[in-house]
Amino acid sequence: MLKTLSRPAVRLVERYLPDPYIFVLILTLVAAVAAMLVEQQSPLAIMRYWGDGFWGLLSFSMQMLLVLVTGFMLASSPPVKRLLDRIAGLAKGPAGAILLVSLVSLAASWINWGFGLVIGALFAKALARQVRVDYRLLIASAYSGFVVWHGGLAGSIPLTIATEGHFTADQIGVIPTSETIFAFFNLAIVLAMFIAVPLVNRFMLPDERDSVYIDPAQLDDAPRDLGPATRPAERLEKSPWLAWLVGIPGLLFLLDYFVLRNGGLNLNVVNFLFLSLAIVLHRTPRSLLDSLHEAIKGGTGIVIQFPFYAGIMAIIMQSGLAQTLSEGFVAISSAQTLPFWSFISAGIVNLFVPSGGGQWAVQAPVMLPAAASLGADIPRVAMAVAWGDAWTNLLQPFWALPMLAIAGLKAKDIMGFCLIQLVVTGVIIALGLTVL
Repeated sequence: MLKTLSRPAVRLVERYLPDPYIFVLILTLVAAVAAMLVEQQSPLAIMRYWGDGFWGLLSFSMQMLLVLVTGFMLASSPPVKRLLDRIAGLAKGPAGAILLVSLVSLAASWINWGFGLVIGALFAKALARQVRVDYRLLIASAYSGFVVWHGGLAGSIPLTIATEGHFTADQIGVIPTSETIFAFFNLAIVLAMFIAVPLVNRFMLPDERDSVYIDPAQLDDAPRDLGPATRPAERLEKSPWLAWLVGIPGLLFLLDYFVLRNGGLNLNVVNFLFLSLAIVLHRTPRSLLDSLHEAIKGGTGIVIQFPFYAGIMAIIMQSGLAQTLSEGFVAISSAQTLPFWSFISAGIVNLFVPSGGGQWAVQAPVMLPAAASLGADIPRVAMAVAWGDAWTNLLQPFWALPMLAIAGLKAKDIMGFCLIQLVVTGVIIALGLTVL
């Protein structure tokens, strides 16, 4: 049945889903028109919101570009490539490849979202070098594992409300992760995802005639050796000692950070880890630079699109649209249904504000007083917003850009499969939030 349903979904998305750049332009216009019609904002005010907020994600854009670049460089190093190929050898046939990449991506995303995006794409490419499998579904399977990130160890909303002095502490106090990330209902949702997501991906596997394959030779990311060095400068470029004298201290810094200072994973730490390992494992600066040259080609979407999303976020938040949407769902909620409607509203807001949890600053002032007045479970409401924020990433190509760049695909190639996952995972999350 899933295979039958996925075929029209894939055709529909391939035909009508535009390039992510066109998508973000359309979203910009939709957000602007909605702000004028719903919030009675003037065109001048909207233009100011958009322009003032346009560069609000510059730091994050650089982080995401580095996720792509450092992950690519690490994967193209000979030792990591051999390791990924060895693990990929565990897959016996197309079905095994789909199941394996789904599980690896889910586990990595539960640990850290940036880690999951990169590892999922790199492992998918390793599998594609060894197994003849529909490449679109393989990458879609890797991306679908990303849906668990906000219910995992790096979930920004549960970590925010577990931090002393957070911006809503005067309303709800400090809520430990034992009531959010490690609560029974959340762990049950995560467990259900680890079962359902791989199986749904497996059952969407197309027949031979409908499959799209890729030549494994196109996936060879290994830098080429251009022969022995003949100039002093070239000898430096091919010296392993120069790379190791910088890369090894980087790894020692991370050892100190994790072991002696009990540091946690965040995007900067993941990028620093990937970069340090890439420097060491490539052995020579020249090998690393050759890999960088290939990696940077895939970063164009991140560079041009993320500022537009920052502008959309500014319109949605500053015009009051996000708050109005949240208030609308709160108005039809009870103590039992508030988590469900919080989940749905967060999913809709996330289509326009794919902020990785930043929308909590917009929705918390609406959801928390409503939860208190209705007598709803506040940790559950907070996790409902978190899951909604992660759920519609299966439809929103914003977070898929690094993975698509690594894989060499376009959003329309994978989003048809992700659309099926959107429906299945939405049902699982909604039931987990309201029944358990």
